[in-house]
Amino acid sequence: MTVSVENQLITALREALPAAAVLTGDAELTLHSRDSAPFAEAGRPAAVVLPETVEQVRAVLRAARAYGAPVVPQGARTGLAGAANAVDGSVLLSMVRMNHVLEIDPANRLVRCEPGVVTADLAAAVAEHGLCYPPDPASWERCTIGGNIATGAGGLCCVKYGVTADYVLGLTVVLADGEVLRVGRRTVKGVAGYDLTRLFVGSEGTLGVIVEATLTLRPPPPPALALLARFASASEAGEAVAAIIGAGHLPSALELLDRTTTGAVAAFGHPLLAGEAAATLIVASDAPDAADEVRAMARLCRGAKALSVTAAADQEQSRQVLDARRMVLPALTAHACTLSGEVTAFIEDVAVPRAQLTALIDRIELIADEYGLYISTVGHAGDGNLHPTVVFDRSDPDAVRRAKEAYDAIMAAGLELGGTITGEHGVGTLKRDWLARELPPRSLRLHRDLKRLLDPDGILNPGKVLV
Repeated sequence: MTVSVENQLITALREALPAAAVLTGDAELTLHSRDSAPFAEAGRPAAVVLPETVEQVRAVLRAARAYGAPVVPQGARTGLAGAANAVDGSVLLSMVRMNHVLEIDPANRLVRCEPGVVTADLAAAVAEHGLCYPPDPASWERCTIGGNIATGAGGLCCVKYGVTADYVLGLTVVLADGEVLRVGRRTVKGVAGYDLTRLFVGSEGTLGVIVEATLTLRPPPPPALALLARFASASEAGEAVAAIIGAGHLPSALELLDRTTTGAVAAFGHPLLAGEAAATLIVASDAPDAADEVRAMARLCRGAKALSVTAAADQEQSRQVLDARRMVLPALTAHACTLSGEVTAFIEDVAVPRAQLTALIDRIELIADEYGLYISTVGHAGDGNLHPTVVFDRSDPDAVRRAKEAYDAIMAAGLELGGTITGEHGVGTLKRDWLARELPPRSLRLHRDLKRLLDPDGILNPGKVLV
């Protein structure tokens, strides 16, 4: 895009939106140019726009299409795959000012909201009506509902309550030509036509811009009780996971910390992790008979040769157990502070069949040794989704190279074990080459055909998801 065309585009945007909604200063462009993915490239945008209405979003899409400008939808930019990163000459379409809860319907257990509503704020709003919105991504106090839907976000409660996609009843989407499309329904059941709602969930802004969501709600769960079990090996922890699932238990959380993570949390001061251990399993139940469930799962952990099992008898003890999981990030941050250089952490996302969970953990430990890196792995053991976190010095070119090669090795290991390259973070730019390796050729062609059908000019988040 030439300077002249870019200036015309900015003029058109300022004519269509309030003056405060169009940002072109260097500081604003830099601030909005990327999400939280450390390796993903980011271009130089032409402008940041912050619409407050659907009509303003439509105007942005029409102007961008008229001048051939890419449009990159954004939420809170907490994503970890580069999906919200700027493209050269792009309009960064930040949805954070469209942040209203439009309707809470207790009788039908649903909520309608705009995409910029923060996930924690939505959960608090429906809680006032005696309802619960279960999806809880790690960044839920900052991330937005639109971003959650666009990336197909998950969370700690996935093992029992499912992921964001399981709660999306309907969407209002602005297409690349500015047309408004409503998909989905308000009813509990509905199979009329193709499931276009699921098509947009996880599409990362490449097919349309989400401007409204209708989400299903649940009654609030009772308080959970938890247990913490320490094992001599990840394999034995995996046997405990298999025993818990195989016995028919449905925990509300089932989290596994590898040897490195356990050590970091122990060093950070968690009292239940003191001493030697190779793996830690954290299990919670919010069933009506939670105490009986926890006792039964504790017996299964002991049967899998747990070194120790701490089963909480009340909410305070459960809080202490669950704090071990919540302390992972601050513990890794504290470890990073002991290292020299410009230390950063890269949180990865890969999922395998549950039976292959410990095999992947073992492979990740070998990869850490091979590349001389500190890699901490924590995962949602109940659904096979692991988050290896690579800590490295980004000022050291050799450390950056080793971190990137380790990332590729982890992706390859996940696919070799029958898994997928992402369980909840999405593809963005970071994993688009790996998506092409995971999908069969015909499926990849169909993805591209759908993209061309809905975005024939290729202006919606180009370069993301698909090569």
